[in-house]
Formats: sequence, C-alpha cells, structure tokens
Amino acid sequence: MTHAARIALVVACGAGGACGSSLEAAPADKAPRKSLVRIGDPLCVTRGTAQVGAMVDRPTVRAVAPGTSGDAAALEFVIRGETPTVHELADGEARRQLGLKLRARDGCNLVYVMWRLDPRPKLEVSVKRNPGEKTHEACGADGYTKVKAKKSSPVPALEPGVKHTLRAEIDGSALTAWIDDRVVWRGALPEEAAELAGPAGIRSDNLSFDLVGFSAAAGVTGAAISKCKRDESD
Repeated sequence: MTHAARIALVVACGAGGACGSSLEAAPADKAPRKSLVRIGDPLCVTRGTAQVGAMVDRPTVRAVAPGTSGDAAALEFVIRGETPTVHELADGEARRQLGLKLRARDGCNLVYVMWRLDPRPKLEVSVKRNPGEKTHEACGADGYTKVKAKKSSPVPALEPGVKHTLRAEIDGSALTAWIDDRVVWRGALPEEAAELAGPAGIRSDNLSFDLVGFSAAAGVTGAAISKCKRDESD
C-alpha cells in the first residue's frame, strides 16, 4: 500500500457509515460555558515541535500553554495524514491520535481527551494519575484510567484537508467534549481527577496536521509551569 493510500484517512466510523449526520446536536444546557482565549506562541513544547499556524509532522508531540487553567481548551486543526515516520508508544502500539491535555500537572498526572483512529475511530477520555512522579521516565504508561461515557456519539470521518475543532471542558466532576460544536462525549471524571491542577495543552501521535489554532481558559490553578522543560522520553 502506498503512503498516499495509507494517509487517506477517510475513516468509516462503524458499520453504519455516514457518521457525520448522527452526531448529537448540542442542547442549550450543554453548550460550552467557559470562556476561552486564543493562545499564540510560544507553547511549552516538551516533545517534538509545534507552532500555532504551522504544520505538525513529528510522530510524537506534547505541549502545554502556560498561564491557562487547564479546565477547558479547544484545538483547531486540518489533518494531513500519517507522519513520515512512525513512533510506537510505551505499550508497543503505533497509535494514530491527537487531542487535548487538561489539568496537565506534568507528564504523569493529567486528563486526556483524545480523538483516536486505532483500533477504530472514537473519542476517548482518560485520567493518568501517578502521585509523586513527574516524568515519563518515572511513570511510563502506568496510571491510566479510561473514563466511561454516560453518553457518546460517533466521531465524524477524519478526511485530509478538512478543518475540525475539538473542544472539551471540565465543570465540577463532569467533562463534556464537542467536535465541530456538537457534543460527542459526556461523562463524570473519577474522584482523583479533582486532585489534578495544571495548564491545558495538546498531544499527537503519528499524525500530521496543520495546527490552525489553540484556545484555553485563562488563569492558573494549582501547579503552574515555571520553566519549560523537554522530556524526550514522553
């Protein structure tokens, strides 16, 4: 299979196909509540390279936006395909995904809202919690808890050249996520998520995309990023 064929990510979202039409329209009480401000550069990039307004083509990218509260964020992007090289995660999988980091105290303690393509397209929320550990070298792939949605909808097809916006916010223990202004995930975070505090950010694995824009709730809660440090093992 050619590289061009592999990156033609017109991904079917289940046996029903036509998933774009099945997304749940956001009711008034589930519209975003938190105000976001657009973040310019520099982002604090701990792995790979990422610049707002530029193409991201590294297989592993991790970044946060200092000065944000971490309770709400939005990522605007245009997918381009797979990265020229592929990097396996700590669990040995070469997963394709991109999404948001919330309450990112460090690489071992945070909330993830990820648009995953493998093994099937879906939005997945997880909490990574490793008390007392800060670096990937210390915690690796430990401490993940997948959060079960109370209600979810299929994600749209991820087509090269099409702009999408992934947004998520935490309100109390509730997390809601939107794709292109439609609710695709709602659920309650576990109790340990209340102990997390830190900025918002982005994560991507093995996907090339244009980073059109990034927005987040302003302010600092709990752990603030005093110095941007790279973590090449992340």
